[in-house]
Amino acid sequence: MKKPILVTLVLAATFSLGFAFKSLTTTYTNPNNMKKVTGIGGVFFKCKNPKETTEWYKKHLGLDTNPYGATFEWYEGPDCTTKAQTQWTPFPETTNYFGNPNQNFMINYRVENLEALVEELKKEGVTIVDKIESYDYGKFVHILDGEGNKVQLWEAID
Repeated sequence: MKKPILVTLVLAATFSLGFAFKSLTTTYTNPNNMKKVTGIGGVFFKCKNPKETTEWYKKHLGLDTNPYGATFEWYEGPDCTTKAQTQWTPFPETTNYFGNPNQNFMINYRVENLEALVEELKKEGVTIVDKIESYDYGKFVHILDGEGNKVQLWEAID
């Protein structure tokens, strides 16, 4: 009776290890061999009073805030040695930064090779709102999603 259970467990473990190994060693590449979104770079939202909202989140939820909101640091990649960050920022409810006045939030997506991605998006008919801007912490551009929401793309310099 113990032998069939042992054989079943060994087979299950072998299958699981094989599946795990294949998952770790196989990488997905899209048809154009280009990465697109690699993570969330930021979450931005409108509120009545950004300073009070930031203080509320600091006091009640323990966010380590700064003048721009809060920055969450994390590590990306399978080797966990590349530091990355996601920004959380409340904006005044009167901001025009999101484009459409009815849009109450905007997501910033981390991407790789922003110039090539913008060219591909143009070919696909995606609306590019502005030109790529470069700063010491990365490159940015805004696009519109399928419902007309403004989305920010960011190629970070970590």
